[in-house]
Amino acid sequence: MPGAYLRVKCGDCENEQIVFEKAASLVGCAVCGTTLATPTGGKAEIEHEIVETVEAR
Repeated sequence: MPGAYLRVKCGDCENEQIVFEKAASLVGCAVCGTTLATPTGGKAEIEHEIVETVEAR
């Protein structure tokens, strides 16, 4: 399986954003800029609450 998308909730501003679980670059919140995911070479380190796994379309 190539990877999934996760709905992540920012702990600072409560914004929910969809992030690829194997993100290759730093992912910041679109509202406040807080780091949501940090790349590790495999699955990204998600630094905030994962709300759900979004199904592939």
